[in-house]
Amino acid sequence: MKEKIQKIVESTAFNNFILFVIILNSVILGLLTDAKICSLCGNILHILCSICVVIFSVEIFMKLYVYKKSFFKDGWNNFDFILVAMSWVPTGGAFSSFRAFRVLRALRTLRLVTRLEKLRIIVQAIIESIPNVGWASVLLLLLFYIFSIMGTTMFAEAFPEFFGSIGKSMYSLFQIMTLESWSMGIARPVISQFPLAWIYFVSFILVSSFIVMNVIVGIVVNAIAELSERAKREKEKASMKVQTDIETELKKLKMQIAVVENLLENEKSYK
Repeated sequence: MKEKIQKIVESTAFNNFILFVIILNSVILGLLTDAKICSLCGNILHILCSICVVIFSVEIFMKLYVYKKSFFKDGWNNFDFILVAMSWVPTGGAFSSFRAFRVLRALRTLRLVTRLEKLRIIVQAIIESIPNVGWASVLLLLLFYIFSIMGTTMFAEAFPEFFGSIGKSMYSLFQIMTLESWSMGIARPVISQFPLAWIYFVSFILVSSFIVMNVIVGIVVNAIAELSERAKREKEKASMKVQTDIETELKKLKMQIAVVENLLENEKSYK
């Protein structure tokens, strides 16, 4: 029984079916946000959404039955379990205080990450690159602090709304770093009174947006490349192992055939 369920759980058809249900559930959750659609077929959509939750739950229980404690050794399985468990929290009637958990049902769409290998690699790369990104963020924070002190010192009196304090200066610099309305909104008014202020703004953009941010992007991209290469090597090892196992079984089979042929020849010679 356990072996049959394991074959079902690990089969491509079953995994593709679960992927289809995840996509369907994501579409349904999006449709439920539309008032007109809800007024027309809201009950049907809620029923379909509940069916999707039941399917997810059955999938989790099947995996728990097959893998038992080893199920929780995989981080992606834990992620799946938490997302499905959120769906079990009641949000109506006496449990209306848990109504906020309805918002969390949108997180079930994240199960696509656990099903699609490329997405898993990207997410895992982001997680693994957090330490290096953290140090790059510390460098960026130092630059923010230095330029905030400079901006507050130079422009606080003329432009207190932008550079009146360290906090305001850092917020203004964050807007400048994102390149959102930085020129007409902040830089040009300041440059109109301080002609050499362009050096301040241009140097900050060059350092923050074009250097440090690219370093952070490079760290993540490098992590993705390393994980992709690692996954490729693991697949090659797995395929080589399967091939080796097949060759070993073939050798055993040939030896058994040879033994049987010898027995038959001995029996014929005896007769």
